[in-house]
Amino acid sequence: MNPKHRPRRTLGELIASIPFIRVFVNNAFRVEDSIKRFRMRRARERGHLEVVETYTGIGSNTRVRVLGRVQMIPAALRRTGRRRFPTLLLRRNKEQLVRGWRSFVRVAVPYSQVTVHINGSTHQFESDRGGIIDQTIEVNLEPGWHTIHLESVDGQISEAPVFIKPKEQRYGIVSDIDDTVMVTSLPRPLLAAWNTFVLDEHARVAVPGMNVLYQRLVSKFGQETTPVVYLSTGSWNVAPTLNRFLGRNLYPFGPLLLTDWGPVPQRLFRSGTDHKRANLRRLAEDFPDVKWLLIGDDGQHDEKLYGEFARDFPDSVLAIAIRQLSNTESVLAGGRASTSARWRRHHRNVPWVHGPNGAKLIQELARIGILDPDPAAAELVGLSESLANTSRAVPFPPAEVEHEYKLELDQAHEPDHASGATEAR
Repeated sequence: MNPKHRPRRTLGELIASIPFIRVFVNNAFRVEDSIKRFRMRRARERGHLEVVETYTGIGSNTRVRVLGRVQMIPAALRRTGRRRFPTLLLRRNKEQLVRGWRSFVRVAVPYSQVTVHINGSTHQFESDRGGIIDQTIEVNLEPGWHTIHLESVDGQISEAPVFIKPKEQRYGIVSDIDDTVMVTSLPRPLLAAWNTFVLDEHARVAVPGMNVLYQRLVSKFGQETTPVVYLSTGSWNVAPTLNRFLGRNLYPFGPLLLTDWGPVPQRLFRSGTDHKRANLRRLAEDFPDVKWLLIGDDGQHDEKLYGEFARDFPDSVLAIAIRQLSNTESVLAGGRASTSARWRRHHRNVPWVHGPNGAKLIQELARIGILDPDPAAAELVGLSESLANTSRAVPFPPAEVEHEYKLELDQAHEPDHASGATEAR
């Protein structure tokens, strides 16, 4: 990498370089490991089993990326697929509420051996200190969806779906999640905690029109052949909740690329920007023949990260679509990012489009030729802009409203008179 393009050290990295802060971080690192060992020992005493929670994988016809997490769960939960003590306060025919905090109380198993069964062959891997399995396997599979099996040391086998990109597929989609497909309208420092520990998955709000945009893109690029990757700084603990949210709101099915929270030897918390930067680079290296449509928002670092990726891998970027936050959302998110203009000026070979919702982005992508023109999208954009510019609750003065109301009453009574005259004859 060019030295002048080397990323600058963040404020967190600078603080972590202070000697006494470094000592504190190292101690927190050791304390976390001690807590994990204690929780694993207690779980073993209660008869819990090691199980691999599988995530959707992605690959080509020569290699596949396998994702999962080793954790301990009660044996009864593994056998029945539900909690040992059912909730008595809810009716049986009512769907139970699912909150993200439940996944955080499970015990992750670091450095555990996992056996991957794929296409008649077996591969042995070890989970990292967070229990995460993220490995690439050389294998020959046909394009499409496949099912692989991951086996824990306790002999518990879990199934994982894997998408194999066809060799001739040239386009794919990379999407952020928070403020791009899902909005909660909360201050940024509280967003992760609220989404994780409090908010029910049914109460999460989808960004208007974004699911329609993704379906249009998948239909354009290939309904069964387009890879769709959701890249976020969220924790792996909320992966099941996010998958249910995406499926409930009719987003295309695809792998999640999340991160693991907690201290690391160099800093107290992991860097979300480094996580996104590394995964974008890995996608470019794993799929050198794919041009990615990068979709994000202007409330975080998406514009900067996508601009850096377009600079370093210009042949891997089809276009960059940025969802513009509303004034309220931008204030809660800590302000708008102001870097897209600079990136557009220096890298004119990559088209950039902006829009507050899916309808506007459909219109903008049609303008640059990626999607087909859609008159319905233009009407929705005009309607949303007119509603946004309306400052009064009543769109017409009271006199005009009364006049329109009288006309509607007269028209409603005319058929009654006509029918009465017919009956009199």
